[in-house]
Amino acid sequence: MSRIDAVCVGETMAVLTSPEALTEGTRLGVGTGGAESNVAVALARLGHRTAWVSRVGDDPFGRIVTAAVARSGVDVRGVEVDPERPTGLYVKDTAPGGAGVLYYRRGSAASVMSAADGEKVWSRGPRLAHLSGITPALSARAAALVECLLDRRSGNGALRSFDVNHRPALWTAREAAPVLLDLARRADVVFVGRDEAERLWGTPAAEDVRAALPEVPTLVVKDAGYGATCFEGADTVFVPAPPVDLVEEVGAGDAFAAGFLSGLLDGLPADLRLSLGHATAGEVLRSRGDTLDRVPDEVRRIRAASSSGRG
Repeated sequence: MSRIDAVCVGETMAVLTSPEALTEGTRLGVGTGGAESNVAVALARLGHRTAWVSRVGDDPFGRIVTAAVARSGVDVRGVEVDPERPTGLYVKDTAPGGAGVLYYRRGSAASVMSAADGEKVWSRGPRLAHLSGITPALSARAAALVECLLDRRSGNGALRSFDVNHRPALWTAREAAPVLLDLARRADVVFVGRDEAERLWGTPAAEDVRAALPEVPTLVVKDAGYGATCFEGADTVFVPAPPVDLVEEVGAGDAFAAGFLSGLLDGLPADLRLSLGHATAGEVLRSRGDTLDRVPDEVRRIRAASSSGRG
């Protein structure tokens, strides 16, 4: 297998979406949703060679998920089909008075990912491996995979990117806080929401998050519509978020991570990496989809400006 830029590891589920409340018995649309594959898809759209490693069930939903990610230009040869366990599923019932998001992922194929799956990541010789705090909440075996991938004795120098991504539906803040803090401290690049960090670790400001994670080489603290701060060594860079006509928030954090990581892979400075993150997140915020479907014009402008600045 040839070397690629980034391998993203984690569960992707089939998504059933209703335009009206589920209780009305309306028809459902079928899509896909997964934090790590969202990053892989966005990075592929941004011109990087990416792969997704996971497990899906031997069922129609597993085939739909895998095919959708592959169509986006992501290498899916590291996705294993489990003949005994189902593909995870969630339902979006976001109409007024609806139930919100309903998850059906207990006992899914992805929940039995393990440290043995690490070889699928390192066999590609990636420059970067991207993980999130969702995976360790799935099972003890899946948690072992994350710990294995963050072990600096493996990976031949690949950067480890970790999105804290606490999901209260999977585990409480009290359960998750010490685990996610420990995992974040092992990564090279960490993404965390300011409000998320406050909920987990009692850190109300970006500088407080940095004090909790002083050893992380690159720490990005996102503050919703306000902006994002990047801490690298003694340097602190803040870039405000541009205004966006919000349609739906799901997937925007993944798009932000992909934009930032794209800039990192291209060797751009922190301010341009943050700007790329805002641009890709903004594109997803303006759509009903969870993934980046097109490269925003702002991304092209930022890249053109960075190229002319180097020249």
